[in-house]
Amino acid sequence: MQGRIALEGMEFFAFHGYYDEEQKIGNKYGVDLFIYTDLQAAAQTDELPKTVNYELLYKLVYEEMKVPARLLEHLGHRIIDRVFQKFPHLKQVKINIYKFNPPLGGICHKAKVTLKEKR
Repeated sequence: MQGRIALEGMEFFAFHGYYDEEQKIGNKYGVDLFIYTDLQAAAQTDELPKTVNYELLYKLVYEEMKVPARLLEHLGHRIIDRVFQKFPHLKQVKINIYKFNPPLGGICHKAKVTLKEKR
């Protein structure tokens, strides 16, 4: 039974950005994480070890958000790598990372990057 587990709308204040000023003053970022895996054992047994613990997923994202990156693409790649390291049985991971009110010189609610990887 293939399924998807999602953590959507995670928000962090972090110090990412291409420009040095962005890394000094910080900004608010959002993350949506989607993992694809077999959920049959969890559905049948009702046991946490048979699925992916949401708390551990959140912790991985939180830890990576604390490490500054210039590009959202790089940050997303790091998070995907960490998720696959912790849960090697996963089939696919997709992530949206967005920066709220990016410094573009005009009105833009968020700049978003989406990455998806299968293993």
